[in-house]
Amino acid sequence: MVNAMKKRIIDYNLEGKKVIIRVDFNVPIKDGEILDDNRIKQSLETINYALEHNAKVILLSHLGRVKEESDKESNTLEPVALRLSELLDKEIIFVTETRGKILEDEINNMKNGDIILVENTRFEDIDGKKESGNDEELGAYWASLGDIFINDAFGTSHRSHASNVGIASNLPNGIGFLIEKELNVIEPAIKNPKRPFTVILGGSKVSDKIGVIKNLVNNADYILIGGGMAFTFLKSQGINIGSSLLDEENIDFCKKIMEENKDKIILPIDVVTSTNIDVPTDVREIFISDIKDKEIGLDIGHQTIKLFKSYLEDSNTIIWNGPVGKFENEEYANGTKELCKILDGKTTTIIGGGDTASAVINLGFKDSFTHISTGGGATLELLEGKKLPGIEIIEDK
Repeated sequence: MVNAMKKRIIDYNLEGKKVIIRVDFNVPIKDGEILDDNRIKQSLETINYALEHNAKVILLSHLGRVKEESDKESNTLEPVALRLSELLDKEIIFVTETRGKILEDEINNMKNGDIILVENTRFEDIDGKKESGNDEELGAYWASLGDIFINDAFGTSHRSHASNVGIASNLPNGIGFLIEKELNVIEPAIKNPKRPFTVILGGSKVSDKIGVIKNLVNNADYILIGGGMAFTFLKSQGINIGSSLLDEENIDFCKKIMEENKDKIILPIDVVTSTNIDVPTDVREIFISDIKDKEIGLDIGHQTIKLFKSYLEDSNTIIWNGPVGKFENEEYANGTKELCKILDGKTTTIIGGGDTASAVINLGFKDSFTHISTGGGATLELLEGKKLPGIEIIEDK
């Protein structure tokens, strides 16, 4: 497989060892309630493997962004500890500190099969961004608490943080089952796809996807473009886009890449518009040539769905990154929903995490694809052809 060269959790004897597992519990929480526990569930295979092999399990994760003391209350991992306890049907020792005597005493008192969840690693960002800046002292400290480090947080593997690269620099290490699965699905699809290979790109800004377009335009057979980013491409073709989202700095990039790949990059031919982005008023479905000055394009139209379908029907590998409309509003969710229906049951379909994953899951298509990634940013960087520091640091066999 793709990661035969990287050490894995199964390559270690875990009996009686303190195993630090970096998981991705960065889940949406509102008023103390978890809105989507998919990332917690995805971590269970690795956690259970460590428990079954009599390890002492120490879990580290970030949650949200923590810049000042006031951010702590809304970004505590306590609700996650409660949900994890339910999913494992087991007590979780939740430590409200990220360092110090309380944490050290709890770890020293662990028995085989115990689980500790440490408070949000980004609490360490309040004093000098020690976590997200990969502070050497912090990475070494966290490493001193365990015997083996396992990275299973695919969603942060494109970042060089103290809780992944920092710890891995100081301990024997490996990857968990989630990262292994992510890489074994995504990397072959990019490097050796079964053709035709079609990429769907959506989302708001062209700037977020420039690296992806540059890398994949040489490899993909077709790139279908929707979402807010489509309007910068349309503008580059001399089309009036009204008040639609425009990434002005990248008009020239869009024009050049279209000139060089006019048969490969496919743009919308009709759109759903409104004059108010938040309140659906004056909603119209029109050809792109008919957009009025005050109208905002917010979804692809039926003719574009048919156009995209003509490419997707014959495709054997499809990667989708970015919704093609403002799917949070029912009036603008149709394009994303219809693409889900078209892709349902296709040979190899990969959803690139982030907003795309949220969209397809919220629209009821959780089980319709080969793979839904848990990491939007990490998937994007793989699509750009970049290495992921959180995985590169892991020892080779």
